[in-house]
Amino acid sequence: MKRWLIVVATFALVAAACTAGGEDEGPAETAPTGPQEPVTLEMWGAWTGRELRQFNQIFDGFTEEHPNITVNSTGGVGDRQIIQAINAGEPPDVVLSFSLDNIGQFCTSGAWQDLTPFIERDEFDLGQFPDAALSYTSFGGSQCAFPFLTDAYGLYYNVDMFDEAGIAEPPRTLSELADVARELTVFAPDGSIERAGIVMSIGYYETNVATVSTLFDAQWYSEDGTESAIDDDPAWVTMFEWQREFIADVYGEGDFETGAARLEEFVAGQGDEFSSANDFQTGRAAMNMDGEWRTAFIADEVPDLNYGTAPFPVPDDRADSYGMGQIGGTIIGIPRGSPNTEEAWLLLQYMATNTDTLVYMANNVRNVPTTVEALESPELDVTPQFETFLQIFQHPESHYKQHSPIGSADQTTLADFAARWQTGRTDDLEGGLAQVAQQIDDQLAQA
Repeated sequence: MKRWLIVVATFALVAAACTAGGEDEGPAETAPTGPQEPVTLEMWGAWTGRELRQFNQIFDGFTEEHPNITVNSTGGVGDRQIIQAINAGEPPDVVLSFSLDNIGQFCTSGAWQDLTPFIERDEFDLGQFPDAALSYTSFGGSQCAFPFLTDAYGLYYNVDMFDEAGIAEPPRTLSELADVARELTVFAPDGSIERAGIVMSIGYYETNVATVSTLFDAQWYSEDGTESAIDDDPAWVTMFEWQREFIADVYGEGDFETGAARLEEFVAGQGDEFSSANDFQTGRAAMNMDGEWRTAFIADEVPDLNYGTAPFPVPDDRADSYGMGQIGGTIIGIPRGSPNTEEAWLLLQYMATNTDTLVYMANNVRNVPTTVEALESPELDVTPQFETFLQIFQHPESHYKQHSPIGSADQTTLADFAARWQTGRTDDLEGGLAQVAQQIDDQLAQA
């Protein structure tokens, strides 16, 4: 599942969310006890298709625990629709989002209620969640979301292609990645790329500025979060210079312009990410950066594919960090103006902490469970390929980029520059990064 497809314009609406639905009175002094009147909770989320059908099965267990509460789950709902409903004073009771980048805006605007009053009143134990999961579900002192499964990003590789080339193990460093990618790349007679060893092009599937920058531990913001660090942290220069060198070495026989042209043509012909036409699944790419959910797609669409997974290679000067990667995934919360906040809080707790629910979802949609107990459950179906992502999630250096009040606008701004840089349409790296940082600072000021 692609977790952060975001339309920046969504949050042109969110500023109004602070007042939509009236003043936030917080939870009642005590949670409901004894027989209750029947309540139907409206649950909105982004799941669709097979994943939505599997997701909707979890509410049977909740209704068994709370017979007076039924859940009406609507899928295919993105953040834009959720915010519009909040602004109109007609929100659902509980919401689920794949747009992790919007946590900063959800929390600071009040569009998603701060759960702290509920947590304190009911002495809810946040220690059930690994620290990494808590770090990306809060912002600015507001715990406005809980995790509901997560994603971890690593390397997928075609074992048959490795064996054919005599490559025994997946690469661990970026220099090894270049060597393996060069070995596995196949060129057509006209010089075009017939099979890519791996595509290190920003915007190609899950290869984006967030996933790649995590490997370099590049900082997005100053320590206090008030300014962009993209023009200050030298890791950004290192990252983008490495990318050009990689493109020249692997695809251009040492010449960047040749490699960039070939790679751009190859990327233009990519198959749909979430179909059987995915380049890795068809063998068009021998390796790829992707999330753990790809294991479910492969099992469903190309079950005979002989593939392995591993942590993504890291910069050579950070070789001791091998095993880490970007993490962060689905979030759930109670929108401002929720008609049934107490019942919504019960559902939120159930979804976030019920071990059977989390294990069921992990076993079916193949996302990483987000409680300590679920991670250790003997019922968790752990294949060798899936085990990789459980380990990445629990690696102490795995993380998601810093949140901010501008949501995904920082990634969009940097990705625009990256698109020009990787195709040779600009050569001014330091000037380009400075311009990106200024644009982000301007957006922060407006936020």
